[in-house]
Amino acid sequence: MELLVCVINEADKLNDILSGFVELGVTGATVLNSHGMARHLPEAPVFAGLKDLMSGARPQNTTVFSVIESKEKLDAAIAMIQNVCGDLSAPGTGILFTLSLNQVIGMSSRLVSGSD
Repeated sequence: MELLVCVINEADKLNDILSGFVELGVTGATVLNSHGMARHLPEAPVFAGLKDLMSGARPQNTTVFSVIESKEKLDAAIAMIQNVCGDLSAPGTGILFTLSLNQVIGMSSRLVSGSD
């Protein structure tokens, strides 16, 4: 099992991502409104260079968390997100990462073993 975390910078893409999850059989996700680091840096000159580097950052992002039970669904979900959001390596687009999970409690019994 994997935890997929995706921070998207364009909130209008959220519905397409969630619809894509449903089409892929990913039946659960948590969505949070989030803010990037640039929004919280003080206006001191020492941070001016850092803020310039993050000029593509948006004032508000959307973070999506989903536990995905199979490698096939994970790969399909990543491809779908990249299709919806575009090239995530482009500035101001978003970020996606996954984490391997050893144990999940609170999901249906077919997902709690961690055997994937």
